[in-house]
Amino acid sequence: MREPLHLIKLSVGSESVTSLAKWQATRAAQARDGLPRHVTRMWPRRKAELLDGGSIYWVIRGFVRVRQRIVRLDEADLGDGIRRCAIVLDPALVLTAATRRRPFQGWRYLRAEDAPIDLTHDGTDDDLSPQLLAALAEIGVR
Repeated sequence: MREPLHLIKLSVGSESVTSLAKWQATRAAQARDGLPRHVTRMWPRRKAELLDGGSIYWVIRGFVRVRQRIVRLDEADLGDGIRRCAIVLDPALVLTAATRRRPFQGWRYLRAEDAPIDLTHDGTDDDLSPQLLAALAEIGVR
């Protein structure tokens, strides 16, 4: 079994995991079946690898904070004749270890061995600053 391939993307405008969840709950951010989606101009060339267990890792305020499993890739028509890719996501938000990432444009592929680990505790870290989360992860507390 091969390791899944992931995407990493800045969540522009999100202040926290909670604000990302609120945006994804809006009708504008959903596919026809109600699942959250992210529309992008570029189509991933490695579609089969992404759909074989891949996730999108969201960078919020300079830190990877959460991931969502990629369900499918749909064609999105925004009415301007430009073919776009809608990355349709599982609505479950999985918190990850806070990992610093510099700003970048678009999305990037992320190999499984480079992906931040999932947090497995029952509480939420959304109230903690990204800097504190990163410091805790660095010393092995989170």
